[in-house]
Amino acid sequence: MVGGGGMRGAYPAGMLDALDSIGLRDAVDEIYGASSGSFLAACFAAGHAAGAAASFPEDLASRAFVDLRRFASRRPVLSLDHLLYGVLGGTKPMPWDALLASPMRVRLVATAVDDLRPRVLGGLTDPDAWRRGLRASAAIPVIAGPAVEHEGRRWVDGSIGEPLALARAVRGGATHVLVLLSRPTADLRLDPDVRIPWWARLLDRFTPGLGTLTQGEARYGADLALVTDPAHPGLRGARVAAIEPSTGTGMGALTVDPGPVGDAVRVGRESALAALGSDALPHR
Repeated sequence: MVGGGGMRGAYPAGMLDALDSIGLRDAVDEIYGASSGSFLAACFAAGHAAGAAASFPEDLASRAFVDLRRFASRRPVLSLDHLLYGVLGGTKPMPWDALLASPMRVRLVATAVDDLRPRVLGGLTDPDAWRRGLRASAAIPVIAGPAVEHEGRRWVDGSIGEPLALARAVRGGATHVLVLLSRPTADLRLDPDVRIPWWARLLDRFTPGLGTLTQGEARYGADLALVTDPAHPGLRGARVAAIEPSTGTGMGALTVDPGPVGDAVRVGRESALAALGSDALPHR
């Protein structure tokens, strides 16, 4: 379960690089991701975790990827074209054949525009479909581009409807789940009953998903209740562990300073290695 959130994905990028470096990739049966977490999930399944982690300070912490000045020209602030073609097609090329052949099941979560409900995307059978799926899972009107057409529906960022797909994985039969968080739980609101205010819901009607996205940490409540309560009935007996960043580095979703971004990758890697040395993780 890979958390996203724009450039905050640098933390789980480091975590996945650590998992891969110590040989745990083959122990993962399926992986879920939304937003930048979808990019990381696909890279991990393809054996490209190190490249994905390196891309944050080397390629994504740049005006080519994030540029607030694009607001003035009505272009997306965050360029998914740079990620999909400049990085995955250039500086850190994605091994698409390895992704297609991977036994690991990659579940990209996106939010349907017509009802703002999250779903796992299907039809990812070739590189073009994967690129479209990755774009659909991260699209945010105004911020990261318009809704994406895929298999007869329009889709936006999966984290709008489901920041963490933990409940979905458990419903699908998962018995051991590892959640990689892109921010400390102390920074997130844990109340699962929090409601999105009326003005945000109204904004969603005109710009799908943008109003809900403005609620930030409030969207995580129901998911985090499963992470923080091992006896939660929604877990159906599944064993769940989470790795969160051990410290913050001043990162935001649109940070372009390579220093804090590189530090976030390092913190993520170190946090994963520290967690793996404890008794906190479930064993296969």
